[in-house]
Amino acid sequence: MSFPSRKLAWAAAGVFAVGAVTGWAAPALLRTSQSADNVATTASVVAPGPIAPATAPNYRAIVAQNQAAVVGVSVEGRTRVSSSQMPDLGQLFGFDPRHGGPPQSMPMRGQGSGFIISADGLVLTNAHVVKDADQVLVKLTDHREFKAKVLGVDTTSDIAVLKIDTHGLQTVRLGNSDQLSVGDYVLAIGAPFGLEETATAGIVSAKARSLPGDGAVPFIQTDAAVNPGNSGGPLFDATGAVVGINSQIYTNSGGNQGVAFAIPINLAEQVENQIVKNGKVEHGRLGIEVQTLDQSLADSFKLSSPNGALVAKVEPDSAAAHAGLKAGDVILKYNDVKIEDAGQLSARVSMAPPGEQVTLAISRDGKPVTLKVKLGSASELTADNDSSAASDQTHLGLSVRPLTAQEREQSGIASGLVVEDAQGRAAEAGIQQGDVVLAVDGTPVHSVAQLRSLVQDHSKQIALLIQRGESRIFVPVALG
Repeated sequence: MSFPSRKLAWAAAGVFAVGAVTGWAAPALLRTSQSADNVATTASVVAPGPIAPATAPNYRAIVAQNQAAVVGVSVEGRTRVSSSQMPDLGQLFGFDPRHGGPPQSMPMRGQGSGFIISADGLVLTNAHVVKDADQVLVKLTDHREFKAKVLGVDTTSDIAVLKIDTHGLQTVRLGNSDQLSVGDYVLAIGAPFGLEETATAGIVSAKARSLPGDGAVPFIQTDAAVNPGNSGGPLFDATGAVVGINSQIYTNSGGNQGVAFAIPINLAEQVENQIVKNGKVEHGRLGIEVQTLDQSLADSFKLSSPNGALVAKVEPDSAAAHAGLKAGDVILKYNDVKIEDAGQLSARVSMAPPGEQVTLAISRDGKPVTLKVKLGSASELTADNDSSAASDQTHLGLSVRPLTAQEREQSGIASGLVVEDAQGRAAEAGIQQGDVVLAVDGTPVHSVAQLRSLVQDHSKQIALLIQRGESRIFVPVALG
């Protein structure tokens, strides 16, 4: 299964070097210069003393201890492919099927990785590995293969839990991802490009990375070589404990460029526990749009440093609105935990259970304010997005959400609704995930409630103005 890759218009490389230096550090020297007029005494700057080199981890032992607990995950199924993604065969017959027309159902096969967390067959992997799969096959290192049951999938965190019907399996040891530091050694095992039992090593390049569209996950960034097929595989620390699940890569080429991202194992354990217990995962929701501060914004909002999450929008009738949060507030602490940026806040809110009461320390007009907030549920938003009117005739089958502030800035679109899933009438009309709904019959849409209201006013057909990449097209959707 291929990684979700992020195409970049730029490439950045970081080098972290550790060198052993012997000798001793001289104390600061005093230089005295005298002249007929004055005497000046200055202290010279001395570089930091040498750091004792760390002992490299025993990678051979880590692989030997854990290799049998790392599995290959193969999937088969069918996926919906839009007409714009189909081969250009129709032009041979005088028409171009890529413009308009319903999506086609195409066979889908993929491969990823996973790892065993219980001797009776629980396996962790990525949600995107098993998405749309009709059959999931888990292959062990001893070449045994088992059909797996998908116990649950959480697309928000990109975690899936599988179960295979066997016992006495080798398992990994789960570590504590909160104890990781930048510069720590890590090792990945997986099946890049289908090459099973491949081990690669690197270091932790950064922690708590927030990626566009993935605000719920504070990713571990690493330079360990990971590629398509590593998805869902484990990331080990120097002690041989799993600290992350390899999930995404930044790439211009489609392959490894030294910038990979793993889901922290502490977060994955929370998700796994909910899936095993309830079969699903509930995520908290504040109902705000936030952005990270820079120095200019910090100065404008009378802050001493550019830390915190700036509230750009508060949704009506949301948990944040009920608590009195306002646009222009800067959230500085979440339950006494200092908030450095918008991504950190999003991750904490998303992984909190709905109904939990949290304390927010904010700055409003340069003055400290404390608010108590009872978190809402992200599932309520999904239900609202998918809710239909009185009859099936007005049910579009769309799951949508408003554009984030970052998405508006990057795309240049002032307002619209991002399609997260398309089924039913909408899918039949050719609307697909990633489209942005701009208008209904020429009326611009700004919220899910407005879209639902506009659909309710029609009984037979509507025309949705869609932004797809660089193009804008009207898509007719039959309601009757």
